[in-house]
Amino acid sequence: MIKFKLIYPKWTKLKRQTQFHLPPHGPIVFAATLPEDVQIDFIDENLEPINFDDEVDFVGISMMLTVQVKRGWEIADIYRHKGIPVIFGGIATMLHADETMNHADSVFLGEAEGRMDEVFSDLKQGKLKKVYHYFDDHPPIELVGNARRDILKRDMYNYKGIQMVDPVHASRGCRFHCYPCAVAYLGGRKFRPRPIEKVIEEMSGIDNNRLFILDNSLAQDTQWELDLFTAIAPLKKKWCCHTIEDKPEVLKKAADAGAWYVYQAIFDTSDYIKERIKRYHEYDIGVEGTILLGLDNHTEDYIKRLIDFLLEIELDLAEFTILTPFPHTKAFDELNEQQRIFSFNWNEYSAEKAVYYPKHMSPERLEELHTTAWDLFYKDESQEIKMFKLFKKVMQKEIADQTYKPRNRSLAGYAFGKAIQ
Repeated sequence: MIKFKLIYPKWTKLKRQTQFHLPPHGPIVFAATLPEDVQIDFIDENLEPINFDDEVDFVGISMMLTVQVKRGWEIADIYRHKGIPVIFGGIATMLHADETMNHADSVFLGEAEGRMDEVFSDLKQGKLKKVYHYFDDHPPIELVGNARRDILKRDMYNYKGIQMVDPVHASRGCRFHCYPCAVAYLGGRKFRPRPIEKVIEEMSGIDNNRLFILDNSLAQDTQWELDLFTAIAPLKKKWCCHTIEDKPEVLKKAADAGAWYVYQAIFDTSDYIKERIKRYHEYDIGVEGTILLGLDNHTEDYIKRLIDFLLEIELDLAEFTILTPFPHTKAFDELNEQQRIFSFNWNEYSAEKAVYYPKHMSPERLEELHTTAWDLFYKDESQEIKMFKLFKKVMQKEIADQTYKPRNRSLAGYAFGKAIQ
């Protein structure tokens, strides 16, 4: 039996973001690919400290965000100094592979399904490869199994006693190639849906009525969306997701299937965006706007007008970030070629700090406007209150269809549950 410690490094969250933690998806999907003779111990360093003195044979470090990489390297250096081999994987590992190799015995690049038997066999034989390179060789999507949620310490993933969402994914890859996004590099531009029956099997087995469908966008294939939502509906789950296709029949199916709210990019102040938000609301689907500041068409006046527009269209929530040129994105390639990136300190790639020279203002001024955007949007109603309203809505829906589970243990959570009944 191999004692394998899987670590998810800590990072500093957005200052203005409500401080709660969702279960990380990458590690639990990866854990499902491990051979049966591997005993796994998972540590989410955002919630508990690492005991570096635990007896362990092999360490895995799963990194999702660029702001995790330097901490991930520190952790690896400690274990390797003890003579314990370390392997890295995850999205941020793939974005920062060359640097990560300096801190690793092995780096895994790509999707893990069907590949871990090879890795652990090499480990046993003392022949661990420096790099396992599967970037351009995606495993059959049918191999994606149910994520190992049993490795999570469930009680840690709530907010003031309120049960948060569990992540799940219905597809990989994305046919879009948006300016700030690395998904096309990481997962390819071919849309690869999981068999719907496998998705439903996994959703059915999650002991949580609230889910987060993590797919980069559900608006990839109309018939697939309709089929997916039809299959989800009998589960009576309540779920949030990224973009849903802007078609009445799709939105109705989503709402009937339990769509609770969406993350929708607000990229301009057009009537299209205004109507888009209105249509979500017509189907009782909430909207959290994701707003990227610092694009080349963003002047100070434009950003101020944008904030007024967001208030006008009555978003349920808004999250403001500063354009961050992550490696292997169009943004990085363009800004780097123009020599506008002035910081490669990955701890600063938090999406709230300008690490490049904006076109129409100084980096410092962009950061000030970013703060102003948060302040103005939440001036009359705090982010916590707006979140409360979203959770109140979902709890009322759960009570109506008799799926509400009062699992919260804290006094605050109990009071919240009683208040909406």
